Amino acid sequence: MNIQNDKEKLLNNSSEDIEITTDNNENDFVINQDILKNSQLKEQQHQQIQQQIQQQKKESSLGTIASVIGFYFFISISLVFLNKILLSDFKFEYPLFITWYQQIISFISIYLMTSMSKSVPALSFLPEFEFKSETAVKVLPVTAVLTGMVIFNNLCLEYVEVSFYQVARSLTICFSLVLTYVVLKSKTSYRATMACLVVFLGFLLGSAGEVNFSWLGIIFGLLSSFFVALYSIAVKRVLPAVDGNEWRLSIYNTAISIALIFPLIILSGEANTIFNEPLLYSGSFWFYMTIAGIMGYLISISVFMQIKHTSPLTNTISGTVKACVQTILAVVFWGNPISTQNAVGILLVIGGSFWYSMQRFFEMKK
Repeated sequence: MNIQNDKEKLLNNSSEDIEITTDNNENDFVINQDILKNSQLKEQQHQQIQQQIQQQKKESSLGTIASVIGFYFFISISLVFLNKILLSDFKFEYPLFITWYQQIISFISIYLMTSMSKSVPALSFLPEFEFKSETAVKVLPVTAVLTGMVIFNNLCLEYVEVSFYQVARSLTICFSLVLTYVVLKSKTSYRATMACLVVFLGFLLGSAGEVNFSWLGIIFGLLSSFFVALYSIAVKRVLPAVDGNEWRLSIYNTAISIALIFPLIILSGEANTIFNEPLLYSGSFWFYMTIAGIMGYLISISVFMQIKHTSPLTNTISGTVKACVQTILAVVFWGNPISTQNAVGILLVIGGSFWYSMQRFFEMKK
């Protein structure tokens, strides 16, 4: 603000004494020097953190690597299964309320874990808890996108089988390709584009071969995929508002999404009948709801721990294997019927997604 004010005074009062102009220039120079020093200090701190992460990766034992990957598998698959239990087995047809409550639990988890970050070395990567109104205003558009993503995730899961869930939400990379070109004016490589086409073919085959096909499930899956792709682009523009810290952004995202979802519960009509629902007085129901909310935040921690102790490539492979395991477990535990055409579609989606991730990984290394 001081620099800007000085420049405005110089433009509007060009007849001022040369001494004042010189003093202002000197002040600008001093301030610019301070900004440069702070920038250099932040860059040095960033490099030190990266060096520590690389050193920790080298020191990570095979047991540690296996543990963090297993933790990621457990949290990610359990979260999908728990939400499916709530929506289908419990037949609790209030997906917006489920999403809202889980966001509240996630927010409480964030507050507790950020409060413990100074005393627990394993959580030292988490920033101090903060919530500033001016920052919240800047973050709001991105939070709206994230809220749409979470809501449509649960709505999709309500109408499709777990075995088909991966296919229904598979077009994220296809939407990413389109949005990258339209918004960022950046072209995708030929091989990455071919991988997207494989995923799209898998989506078509998997959808046509799905035994318990649902148009609502497909529509919500497409909307979920679109919002996931849009969020990955929009988040890059808002990160400077939170000093480039994604964990600090998660504090604002979770808090604001709670406020955004609440009026949607009223507008959708869920609030009119939810208090007549007997499950609200069931201890086991609230237990599942609370555990799912905690896991909703732990999924971010598990991905971070996996990348910290392994590599982005291992994270990509792990995500592909997790998708396969999740589909197999859905068939085993829920007995989801899978036709031959559906199975081919699922394999193409998982294979195409893996190919795309690998291609992007090697392109980024060049």
